[in-house]
Amino acid sequence: MRRIGIWIAVGGLLLGTAACGGGSGDGPGSGGTPKAASLSVGAVAEPANLDFTSTEGAAIPQALLVNVYEGLVKLDQNGKIVPLLAEKWDVSSDRRTYTFTLRPGVKFSSGAPFTADDVVFSLDRVRTDWKLKIKAQLDVVDKVEKKDDTTAVVTLKRPSNGFLYAMATRLGAMFSRTGVADLPNKPVGTGPYVLGAWRRGDSIRLDANPAYWGTKPALSSVTLKYFKDATAMNNALLTGGIDVISSVQAPESLQQFADPGRFQVIEGTANGEVVLSMNNGRPPFDDKSVRQAVRHAIDHKALLDTAWAGRGQLIGSMTPPTDPWYEDRTGDYPYDPAKARQLLGGKTYTVKMRIPNLPYAVASAQVVKSQLAQVGITADIEPLEFPARWLDQVFTKGDYDLSIINHVEPRDMGIFADKSYYFRYDNPEFGKLLAAADEGTEQEQTDALKQAAKLLSDDAAADWLFLFPNLIVAKKGVTGLPQNAIAESFDFTALAKQ
Repeated sequence: MRRIGIWIAVGGLLLGTAACGGGSGDGPGSGGTPKAASLSVGAVAEPANLDFTSTEGAAIPQALLVNVYEGLVKLDQNGKIVPLLAEKWDVSSDRRTYTFTLRPGVKFSSGAPFTADDVVFSLDRVRTDWKLKIKAQLDVVDKVEKKDDTTAVVTLKRPSNGFLYAMATRLGAMFSRTGVADLPNKPVGTGPYVLGAWRRGDSIRLDANPAYWGTKPALSSVTLKYFKDATAMNNALLTGGIDVISSVQAPESLQQFADPGRFQVIEGTANGEVVLSMNNGRPPFDDKSVRQAVRHAIDHKALLDTAWAGRGQLIGSMTPPTDPWYEDRTGDYPYDPAKARQLLGGKTYTVKMRIPNLPYAVASAQVVKSQLAQVGITADIEPLEFPARWLDQVFTKGDYDLSIINHVEPRDMGIFADKSYYFRYDNPEFGKLLAAADEGTEQEQTDALKQAAKLLSDDAAADWLFLFPNLIVAKKGVTGLPQNAIAESFDFTALAKQ
């Protein structure tokens, strides 16, 4: 989900489940445009609805951000912030005022023009209407003003290194002033695709937007087909039912796609930290020594090899290598069962490990359970339907001892600064480091965030099992697939089919 992907995208998770059907927009090929090829992409987490302003999880922005909704800026494949609906922006010398020059002639899929009024409306809504915890990332905004139709001015309360980056996430999505009446079912954006159809529990089809302001999509439509079972998704690709597996859920099965005459395998990096969450707010994990024992009890290399066929990377804290402040912290807690037992002081515990019923979590939980048993911690695994039950029991109510979730949102270390977040981690020093990082110079930001990541590791606020890989399998002839997954969206804009 911060993805909570929980964000699971949550705060950073990979999220999703069914919702009601709907449709909008013009169909492909309308207005005399020749019908292009269509593409079907397999995925594992279907959105509960289509409103990422009020519903946690990564599944909604994965489908809609950049494709249906656009922001003033976006992240490119290297994590660089580049123009989108803003042609350019200027920053004042005191770093508090951002002046965005908007592209002229842009329209929403409803036909309404996109102007600076919509920028003011969209950013004000983050404060007044959004329900997600991550909206706090824009608390630094003091006011948003229209200078003229193609110029919007954002004034910050203080300098912020994170502001522009936040604008490249779902928080910066631009909404029409007349297009928010039914966000759960009818998204209205400026993007290259519009919602074509939604078959609840099955698929979402996005159709090319014939009135798109930019380069028209090469595809007439892209269908996201959702699977609860990794084997079923693999079989769908093998038999031609889909063209792409967006995120491989059974890495040990890749041999099935070894024929280069039929398939291509793309492997890159991602933002997704697979976190072994420990509930810092109740026994036994309110005791730092118990959390530290858990970290020493886990053989992370063996877990990665067993649970995810060695695909991915060990990291040791809440930062991926693509962040400038990344440091390899895997040596902080080497595998040492004897040290774990010593930290436990001879005590034994039985704990509740409530996990989402997603392949990586189920596979990892079995290894964690086995390894914790060796030091005196019995973990009773309870898979919960994802996202609904997991979000309710674990994320919202905090009724768990251990969990495992892939936090996919970019630069989401700040979720640990909220003591009401499901980790229940509470260390004021961590929040001070984040504040200093946001307001300081570039070097001060890097230094402070390195310290913050180290503090999380030292406190054993959680355990970081591995960095989830960007692992895609597709039919030969599909082009434009992303090498790296470092933004919230699965960007369809470059996809084509030969």
